[in-house]
Amino acid sequence: MSHPLHNVLVVEDETAIADTVLYALRSEGYGAEHCLLGGQALARLRQHAFDVVVLDVGLPDMSGFEVCRTLRTFSEVPVIFLTARNDEFDRVLGLELGADDYMAKPFSPRELVARVRARLRRAAAPAETSGWQQHGRFAIDREGSRIRFGDQALDLTRYEYALMAALLQRPGAILSRAQLMDRGWDSDADSADRTVDTHVKTLRAKLRAAGAETDPIRTHRGLGYALEV
Repeated sequence: MSHPLHNVLVVEDETAIADTVLYALRSEGYGAEHCLLGGQALARLRQHAFDVVVLDVGLPDMSGFEVCRTLRTFSEVPVIFLTARNDEFDRVLGLELGADDYMAKPFSPRELVARVRARLRRAAAPAETSGWQQHGRFAIDREGSRIRFGDQALDLTRYEYALMAALLQRPGAILSRAQLMDRGWDSDADSADRTVDTHVKTLRAKLRAAGAETDPIRTHRGLGYALEV
């Protein structure tokens, strides 16, 4: 299998782990580069467009969290944290900083490659940027600020639409309340977490009315929400 246009940057200071990851990725046909330090990785990411970043949290010069925070100021490239730290606080922090996935050491190289492949599928931009874009049972017209479930148009408020549009931008990905607020609310809007929860509740009611037999909006306790399309 060949993926000539897919390039992965591995940021890992343990060379044995980095070599294992690089071998697994290259064996599947991906281009893969390695950086030992966070500062080095950020410089490389400013120079070259990568498709996925596999990022260790415990780097010698700066934490992976700092790298991710800085990266998100200039790039939306998918980030998979690869780390020995796997407690809930670290997972939540990583996701709130804009990471897309989290793998704990020890890990399976095959599973890591599968997660990279999944991120590439989800990050693939549609060929057309206008008109209706289909996402499973959903369709969205971003230019017209409209969303359909099945064949039925959803009658959404401004913030309900913003929340659904954010979830549809990355189907299956867990978005924290903070991420949803950043993407859907004005800076002067009510920023309490319960605001997001309230809008999720009204959205669920409207989806049921539109014929959803199961709830497409999944709650991930302590992390946020994800949309199953």
